[in-house]
Amino acid sequence: MSLRQITVLGECVADAFAEPASASNELALRVLPGGGPANTAVALARLGTPARFLARLSGDVFGRLFRAHLEASGVDLSCAVQAAEPSTLAVAELDSQGQAAFSFHAQNTADWQWTAEELARVDLSETACVHTGSLALVREPGAAVVEDFLATAASRASISIDPNVRPLLVHPEIYRARLAHWCALADVLRLSEDDLELLLPGTPPEQACDIWHTAGARLVVITRGAEGAMASLDGERIQVPAVPTSVVDTVGAGDSFTAGLLHHLGARGLLGGRLTELRLDDVAEACRFAVRVAALTCSVAGPNPPWQSQLTQLATADGV
Repeated sequence: MSLRQITVLGECVADAFAEPASASNELALRVLPGGGPANTAVALARLGTPARFLARLSGDVFGRLFRAHLEASGVDLSCAVQAAEPSTLAVAELDSQGQAAFSFHAQNTADWQWTAEELARVDLSETACVHTGSLALVREPGAAVVEDFLATAASRASISIDPNVRPLLVHPEIYRARLAHWCALADVLRLSEDDLELLLPGTPPEQACDIWHTAGARLVVITRGAEGAMASLDGERIQVPAVPTSVVDTVGAGDSFTAGLLHHLGARGLLGGRLTELRLDDVAEACRFAVRVAALTCSVAGPNPPWQSQLTQLATADGV
């Protein structure tokens, strides 16, 4: 079976990591292409899914870096907009566990300036799933345009959303106010346990899943770092353990998990509608694959998801 296309919409962000400088009064930054949706598109393409990225790419030095990175990974940029605005920059500080805290430089940057005319030109006839989330769904003026695009796309494709809450840029209340609407659009809702705490503070994961099922999301997956993932399909739940790995950092791990989940479902022909054929065993298999993809991403620096060949080598080494 040939894999159908997954279209990803959202931002591409320059992730800058501090490194030792030659002088005490200098700061050296190593810049890597990142941004949740861009990371997901790259991971999908590297896994072998035809991945198209709807992005507004600046012509500045960072935008050129993004384009080269995406194209080298096999991502289709035929519908990317050549934007006049500058790129978004995020400066990451890593703690002793490799967890990243970001500060953002995102005022009036290219990623949030979507217009209805730009997205009206996108042909979804070959798309099985549209994935989006993160800041593209909450940063104006483009957020409302993105939501309208999802509502139109839902008539022909599965919809996947990752809220990826960024409280330094957008107050969590903005996400909370829109989440029920996103669940009404979404077939798949993937979020981290940190997102859960920001969206529904103090709420047990099982109760949160039921709230989001009631709002419309059929499949809810909550990733829990070293604890693995919990998935809920119409209220039926499973727990999938994480794959042990030597963690360099966790940047992009959740995005890689999402890509692994969608790739696995797409490879089995389960995307393209309202997931009516999806069963809990399918979800368990997809999550087990996704935690392997996330583990390999954690084992290297920055948002650098694995290629399909690396997954195959890992499976061979593990005797799978």
